[in-house]
Amino acid sequence: MGGRGVLLTSNLPQLQNLIKRDPAAYKEEFLQQWNHYDSIRQIFQINPDEQAQHFRELVSFISQVAQCYPKETKDFPSHLSTLLLENYGTLTPDTRKTLVQNLVMLRNKDVITSIELLKSLFPLLPRTTSSTLRSFIRKTILSDIRTANLRTKNHKLNRAVQAMLFTMVERGMDAEVVGDKGKLRSAGPTSDKTANNGEDAMWAVILTKELWRKGIWTDAKPVSIVALGCFHPVMKVQSASIHFFLGSDDEKEDSDDEEDEGPDVRALHHRREVNKKRRGNDKKLQKQLNAAKKKKYNKNAPTTPNFPALQLLNDPQTFAEKLYDNLSRYDKRFSLEHKILIMQLLSRVMGAHKLCVLSFYTYIIKYLAYHQLRVPSILVALAQSVHDLTPPDALTPVVQKLAAEFVHPGVGSEVIAAGINSIREVCRRQPWAMEEDLLGDLVEYRRSRDKAVTAAARGLLQLYREVNPGMLKRRERGKDASIGMGKGGQPLPFGHSADAAVDIEGLMLLEDHLQKLREEDIGGANSDGEDDEAAAWEGWDVETDSDSESESVGWIDVDSEGDDNVEVSDSEDEQELAPKPPTESETNPSPNRTSTLATTKILTPADFALLNDLRIQAATKAIESGGGSKAKRKLATLEANKKAMQTGPSDGTFISENDILGPRKKAKADYAERIASIEKGREGREKYGSLKGKKNKESPSSSTNREKARNKPIMMILSSGAVRGKKKASLREKQQKLRAHIERAKKSNH
Repeated sequence: MGGRGVLLTSNLPQLQNLIKRDPAAYKEEFLQQWNHYDSIRQIFQINPDEQAQHFRELVSFISQVAQCYPKETKDFPSHLSTLLLENYGTLTPDTRKTLVQNLVMLRNKDVITSIELLKSLFPLLPRTTSSTLRSFIRKTILSDIRTANLRTKNHKLNRAVQAMLFTMVERGMDAEVVGDKGKLRSAGPTSDKTANNGEDAMWAVILTKELWRKGIWTDAKPVSIVALGCFHPVMKVQSASIHFFLGSDDEKEDSDDEEDEGPDVRALHHRREVNKKRRGNDKKLQKQLNAAKKKKYNKNAPTTPNFPALQLLNDPQTFAEKLYDNLSRYDKRFSLEHKILIMQLLSRVMGAHKLCVLSFYTYIIKYLAYHQLRVPSILVALAQSVHDLTPPDALTPVVQKLAAEFVHPGVGSEVIAAGINSIREVCRRQPWAMEEDLLGDLVEYRRSRDKAVTAAARGLLQLYREVNPGMLKRRERGKDASIGMGKGGQPLPFGHSADAAVDIEGLMLLEDHLQKLREEDIGGANSDGEDDEAAAWEGWDVETDSDSESESVGWIDVDSEGDDNVEVSDSEDEQELAPKPPTESETNPSPNRTSTLATTKILTPADFALLNDLRIQAATKAIESGGGSKAKRKLATLEANKKAMQTGPSDGTFISENDILGPRKKAKADYAERIASIEKGREGREKYGSLKGKKNKESPSSSTNREKARNKPIMMILSSGAVRGKKKASLREKQQKLRAHIERAKKSNH
């Protein structure tokens, strides 16, 4: 028995195997190793370099068998976490890696929970200097949260992780904004290097963006985390947060998603041919090929779009005001690139939520000059911030500044086109910002010789023919606008609205369609109603993070006495078995009658999709019966709306720099574009050089020197050394050459 104990003490892998087979029989040996680990741990805390290798072996051994003795090893995970968090700077890289890997192993064996693991891993991200360990920790965090939310949303874990991320972002919010302009960019770190550099906040923003991009978090909580990062005093945290809202592709390099780029199939087959043939290599190859095929299939599969982050902002008015306050207060500290980023985000928030931050237009006027760097981006930000609720009094000075700086004979045609296009985009959103005299001067540029200027002026003219032809001269209004003005059609002034809506357009079509379905299938079972309603809402739900611990969050039952006639349903089949008597409006349908469907039924997104299809069918029938151009325009609008509903919200609502610059002549290509054009021209073409000797032979080879000498020009041969040597040869040399020639001839005859 003594020999057995010595053997097991010196051979931890063997003891580990035996414990997993029969934990009760080897409990004494385990307790011996546990006491040994406890004593070495105390020594290790004093001197980490002493017996480090043996300590790592003991930690790995206990991690493997911890689930066999949960009572004895209940404090073991806290030991590892304390060592990592308190003594991280004194540990060797191998010890750090071993401790992290064993913590992850304990989580995989369900010895600790995900929250306990993440509380230990989150503080390590900004502290570790090893790229391998940092990548491992990052992938572990993302995969653990993804697995927890795979089937249903794990609200408890999500709230705990989001609270930790909020804490990481808020940790350095009280610091002073340093800026990134000139010498401020290379400012020295303070005593708290991590807090000064904002590493905690940066990692919180990166992880939140990654979880949003993977579709794991799609509610307002991650948006609030990144929105808080937009006001962080560290510039790189601000920039990363702003890029998230702008949807820039520049920040995708932060992603560690190894699944985006699948394995190269041709390289795998080539490696299989070159390497030694083994059965294990064949299995690995087949596994990699299956993974590549699955990745290609998943890449082409349609994805459900999430709601844009801008729409999920909490209190967007306060968010926009804070952005402007940040922009104006630290104007001297921010670089132009960073200020343009803030302008773009502020303008998109103002345009998406129809907010009014009137000081922004006063601030942006000083950047409206044709010689200003990055002026197209500034003009885009200006145009995107305008909407129909923006006061025209705040925009009139901006339009006048644009016309004075960009539209005059002293600048180039590209500048004039950009100025008129900017004015057009501003006036498209708020037509009352234009003055009548200025509009007449700008429209005159349609006679310019430059194509871009002519297109810009014509676009402005066409805009005001549609929205307010009264500001144009009589000869510039056009036929349709003149006829409309003759009939008394006038645009509504700013602040006035049309008549109050009394009905949803086309709702009568949906009501008639549902009535027809009920009449066809009046005997349908009422028990299918709940399934139909669930199916109607399927694919349209928005995941919300409720405070309730239950995973089934549904409607709240409210006692409604006397409201029995209200139908809360999406199913066409949910109807009382006894048919209702037809009313006068149903027997004699009138085109101007008002539908009561919206007052008796909650319309789901599926109902609105069906309503759009019915309107498209009605518009198609109207065109077939000779509806004219008005019906065609209506059909095109309905089809565009349907396509937008299917594809989801996109950046098509925002303008780009090309909309401001307009059509231009072909710009001079840079080096990369020229090389790409050259490579494209070489496709399908043979390489340069003579192929005469290679093509006309059975075995391809180059031509010989004698063949090349035959094709030399005569003037080149006359001046060669061989010809000149013959002319200068003596009689003796000529005799020797003649005898040698005769000897060679005699030998050839034999």
